[in-house]
Amino acid sequence: MSIKPLGDRVVAVKEAAATKTASGILLGESNAEKSNIATVESVGPDVKNVKKGDKIIFREYSATEVKVNNDEYLIIKEEDILATV
Repeated sequence: MSIKPLGDRVVAVKEAAATKTASGILLGESNAEKSNIATVESVGPDVKNVKKGDKIIFREYSATEVKVNNDEYLIIKEEDILATV
């Protein structure tokens, strides 16, 4: 089942949080850095600046988390997308 976003919303899959630092130190789950980067899976009809497959940086706490068939997705308004990577 795929999610079809409405209006100016985007469905994305969040990247896994970093589990170790650049110098190789392993981080515990509570110390892992939160990632605000996701890959766009689908876009609503009113979205103008991103497309499927783009990697995006989004505002922290702005996404709605949804779980469908054991897969986790984020639904984000286009105005909460800060940049593409």
